[in-house]
Order: sequence, then C-alpha cells, then structure tokens
Amino acid sequence: MMFQGASAREKQGRGDILPRNDGKAVLMKIERPFFTTTIGQTAVMAATGTLLYLYVLSHLIGNLQIYVGREQINAYAVFLHSHYAMLWTARTLLLAAVSLHILLGVRLWWLGRHVARPIPYFMKKDVPPAYASRTMMRSGTVILAFVVFHILHLTTGSLGLPFHELDVYGNLTAGFHIVWVSLFYMVAMVFLGMHLYHGLWTIFPLFGVSHPRYTRMLKWAAHIFAVLIPAGFISIPLAIIAGWLGK
Repeated sequence: MMFQGASAREKQGRGDILPRNDGKAVLMKIERPFFTTTIGQTAVMAATGTLLYLYVLSHLIGNLQIYVGREQINAYAVFLHSHYAMLWTARTLLLAAVSLHILLGVRLWWLGRHVARPIPYFMKKDVPPAYASRTMMRSGTVILAFVVFHILHLTTGSLGLPFHELDVYGNLTAGFHIVWVSLFYMVAMVFLGMHLYHGLWTIFPLFGVSHPRYTRMLKWAAHIFAVLIPAGFISIPLAIIAGWLGK
C-alpha cells in the first residue's frame, strides 16, 4: 500500500495513524522529551531540591559562626561580598533553582489534583500522597514568604528594621530581639523541617536509593536532617532572646 505525501516512517515519527496488515488502524504514540513528562519534571524537582538543600546546609554553617563571635561572622560576610563574581553566580543559580522548583511543584500539584492517574509512580505506605501534597504546598508557601521577608530584612535592609551593611552579628541580634521577628523566623523553620523531611524522603527513591533493607535507615536519616537543620537555625533567635548573644 502506498502513502501519499509523507512516508510510513515519517508518519510513524509524527504519531500518525498507520494501517495494519489486517486493515485496522493503529495510533502510534508520540514520544515526548523526557523533561516534558511528569517523571522528568519530578526528577528536575528532586535535582533542584537537592541543590537548595545543600544551600540551606551551607547557610546554616555560615549562620552558626555567630556563636564564635561578632568578628568571625562579620568576617565571613566580608569574605562573601569581596568575591563579587562568586556571590552573584551563586545567587543566580539559586534563583533559577528556586524558580524552577516552584513552577514545577505547582504544576505537579495541579496535575495531581486535576488529572487522573490510576497508578502512581511510587508510593510510600507511611505518607498518604494527598497529605504529603498538601504539606509540601503549605510549607513551601510559608517558606517562600519567609525567604522574601528574610532577604528584605537581612540582605537589603528594606523593612525599616535595624540594619547596617555587613554587620551580620548586629543585624541578627538587633532583629531577633524583636519578638514577632523571632517568632516568624522560628515558625518558618518548623515548616522548613516539614518540607525537608518529605523532600528528602522523596528524593531517595527518585535517585534509585530504595530497598527494603535500607528503608528504615533512610527514613531515620530524613528525620534527623529535618530536625537538626531547623533546630540549628532556631537556636540563634532563642540564644539572642535568652541573652546569650548580643551582649
């Protein structure tokens, strides 16, 4: 049988209807690029989430230098700002990662609510998917609001709160002496812990790290990181309110 215009191979590549030997038509499935599929976008979410997790960990290490003293943490800030290209490269990568993470997160959340998918890609028996989805969206929204506030407070000094350029120690101690600022910070860190737990627990199987022998260990690792990282951040406003810092 002859095809008019395009060849059979060309029509197959477009996903056209091709006849079979028995005369019945077969619709060939169009292959989509991996990163336009739900699985591909979930993988990108995992990759950007991993990058953001590493940033949060490094940010905590930097912030904990406040316990060494004013000179140490302020010198750290001066070091970062003196390497202008490195600083803005990191900021650009983080902005791209955050934007992609949010956009894909909202899209996958919307698909999960409005597009039926009878068989999930993977299922964790201890975390119902609807609960996990709601938790991630809520915690992500709170974290986003906090990040905007945090930048305006301690990076640009645009909120009218105590702020002096490169005086990280003074800005933190003065800012966290304001009760509502400390409370907002600590609540946001609790939501960060929730987000980290589900994110870490989801990343493992996406990267192929999933086996009954290691499931319990991976679950505990996600728990530990999701508790210790927020606890490290929360310790700073608590220490300032208690008078252990900023004297």
